[in-house]
Amino acid sequence: MANNSSKGSRGRKQALNSLKNEVAGELGINLKQGYNGDITSREAGRIGGNITRRVIEQMEGEMSGK
Repeated sequence: MANNSSKGSRGRKQALNSLKNEVAGELGINLKQGYNGDITSREAGRIGGNITRRVIEQMEGEMSGK
């Protein structure tokens, strides 16, 4: 299992949190700092699905040389 205390993991975590907040804002879903157990499974799925779509698009762009 990966060591989460390694250099760079903090930056990746911050980038993912930033992306999560950006996507949630675009979808009109209000997230709080910390625990967000009050959002529905559907809302959480929409956030996760949109994050996945963006990451895949970014990787496809990198692979095609864009």
